[in-house]
Amino acid sequence: MKGAALDRRVAGDRAAAKGRSQKNSGVREIVYAAALVIATLAAYAPALRGSFVWDDDTWTTRITPLLKDIPGLLRMWWTPNALSQYFPVSGTTFWLDYHLWGWWTLPYHVENVLLHTAGAVLFAALLRKLQVPGAMLAGAVFALHPFMVESAAWIAERKNVLSLVFYLAALLVYGRYAGLWKEEHGMRRPGEGRRLWIWSLVLFLAALLSKATTLSLPAAILLITWWKRGRLRWREDVLPTAPFFALAVIVGIGAAWMERHDVGASGPGWDIPFAERFLIAGRALWFYAGKVFWPANLCFIYPRWAPDVRSIAQWLYPVGAMGMIGALWLARGQIGRGPLAAVLFFAGSVFPLLGFFNAYFMRYSFVCDHWAYLPSLGLIALGAAVVARLAAKLHSQIPLYGVAAVVLLVFAVLTWNQSSCYANLDTLYHRILARNPDCTLAWTNLGYVRLAQKKVDEAGGDFQKAIDLNPGEPESQCGLGMVLFENGRLDEAAARYEKAIQLFPDYVRAHSNLGNVLFLKGRTADAIAEYEKALRIEPDFALAHYNLGHVLLASGRTAEAIPQFQSALDAEPDLGHAHYQLGVALSKAGRLGEAIPHLERAAELQPDFADGQSDLGAALLKMNRPGEAAIHLQRALELQPDLSEAGKNLLHAAWILATSPDPSLRNGTQAVAAALRINQLTGGTNARTLATLAAAYAETGKFTEAQAAAKQAAQLAGAQSNSALVTFIGKQVEAYRKELRIRDVGPTNATAPSPR
Repeated sequence: MKGAALDRRVAGDRAAAKGRSQKNSGVREIVYAAALVIATLAAYAPALRGSFVWDDDTWTTRITPLLKDIPGLLRMWWTPNALSQYFPVSGTTFWLDYHLWGWWTLPYHVENVLLHTAGAVLFAALLRKLQVPGAMLAGAVFALHPFMVESAAWIAERKNVLSLVFYLAALLVYGRYAGLWKEEHGMRRPGEGRRLWIWSLVLFLAALLSKATTLSLPAAILLITWWKRGRLRWREDVLPTAPFFALAVIVGIGAAWMERHDVGASGPGWDIPFAERFLIAGRALWFYAGKVFWPANLCFIYPRWAPDVRSIAQWLYPVGAMGMIGALWLARGQIGRGPLAAVLFFAGSVFPLLGFFNAYFMRYSFVCDHWAYLPSLGLIALGAAVVARLAAKLHSQIPLYGVAAVVLLVFAVLTWNQSSCYANLDTLYHRILARNPDCTLAWTNLGYVRLAQKKVDEAGGDFQKAIDLNPGEPESQCGLGMVLFENGRLDEAAARYEKAIQLFPDYVRAHSNLGNVLFLKGRTADAIAEYEKALRIEPDFALAHYNLGHVLLASGRTAEAIPQFQSALDAEPDLGHAHYQLGVALSKAGRLGEAIPHLERAAELQPDFADGQSDLGAALLKMNRPGEAAIHLQRALELQPDLSEAGKNLLHAAWILATSPDPSLRNGTQAVAAALRINQLTGGTNARTLATLAAAYAETGKFTEAQAAAKQAAQLAGAQSNSALVTFIGKQVEAYRKELRIRDVGPTNATAPSPR
């Protein structure tokens, strides 16, 4: 009995100790996660303030019709080519962002970095479950590693950081299902195994629908199982992964097909013989491994090297990689299976992106940092484990903490520097060209940035540099055409657009721009044909709809122009000129009530566009809203003082504000301000303006000033031999002497002031 009691006490003590250990472990994990979040956000601070950069628009501003409502969200899921790639889970996060933040980029960046940090925390948790030494160090290295900046700082790569979170979560759940975690072995509750398996499969599907490069998960499961157990059992280990492999194959084939047919990864630029692809793969593998262990000279777009099957040096890359794997296999008895498993995880995860399959970005480079985001976990885990093992052999944690402190500090500084690349487009392209001066994409896109900044001559130099490097790039040919167009060199611009179309017949921007040239040269029918070609290729191309509407409106075909402007706004709701032109077209069609909201939106989007302010003021005046009209008409005259139509309409508005019998329309103070502005612009020499100013003064109770202005107006009218106006103003003067205000009961669209 005493022995049994003692056993119970011992068991109780052990359970209590285990409980305290788990509690302490939980506290450590929370502190670790919090510290990692703070450190990572600090390291990425320069990127957090950044704007959208290259390709971000394909997931944000360019897909506004998908983001603005529930039908758009459903289209992301049910239409495979609605997005640039079928990643609807990633698309859904951007849909939520649009409704929460609009185009405020700070939250987008913060979310990316937090997802990246969550992946680092899950990575450390996975390594602890696998009992890999240095798990926390590995997680921190991954979080702060500058090689990961491209995935975490680039908004478009939300796909990468989001898919990794689902990938690691699926792996953690599957590990519990398969009993891979030693401390949880045999602890599953009845029936829990099936639920865990289903949850793991669901999380894997979410990872695939965030980004297809996570398709390596089932292979990783088998690799980890082999590493932990030394063998694979068909029924217990292999068969449960069959549905995972099926999902991976289906999504992988679909992604490869879309990359070729929808994204455009096909044609002469991708016709690479297998032997050359083998060389590319070998070199890329060593390239990525080198960047993990020595992240120097990182670049958004690396130079695209030329594979040469006659070069013995280039064959050393793939041969060396296979030799390394073979050596680790032979040495597994001495050093264990871990190093081989880590290297195989790295090589297997990055395999789909080594060049054997077409990827659109291969047009510019055979390697890029974000392709190695997930695969790098294997090498980071191996490096951290080696450091931890060495510390254990030295019987001291000082080396571990010392290495961790130095490495993490250096990585944080490098990450800070690298993340500053994502401040804006201009910064990004200059950073690329500093490392890769022959990058045609950077020169071309920098040209477009400078065009948007109205730096036309500088943009021309950028496009010419790109053409000198590669005359076969249609984007640079089109860009130079735009520069020539801005400089009025229409024939030369047309030649560049035609060259771009020759290089890429489906280049919608070149077709649309060529249409603009043809219209200015008086070839309206040919211009319309070019716009229609562009829209057959890309029915939602907003600029082509806008340009076609503009030509139709200028040709007097208002009814046909209206739906083109509406289509432009369906594709790009914040296209200011389309709102303006649609407002003008609706006004011409007599649909003022519909026109005004578009003219108002145009004025919001383009507050410095004088014609837009003027036309809005005119429309509001016609709708008997003189107070609002005066605001926009005055703004138009501030921007362009010689805008005569705006001056005429502002004078009319001032007269209504001063003399309307409807008290809800009168505003003497506003009338005085408007009349004074017109009087200033006319140099005090216009009798009608002074008469209006007099009426405005009277409305505010300033009858002395009203008399003075009216007398001056009468003198000017007399000098102009306008007897009718002299008589009318004379009656005004008499009214002001009696401190009476003028009330014009005539039609509101009468020219002000007019004698009756």
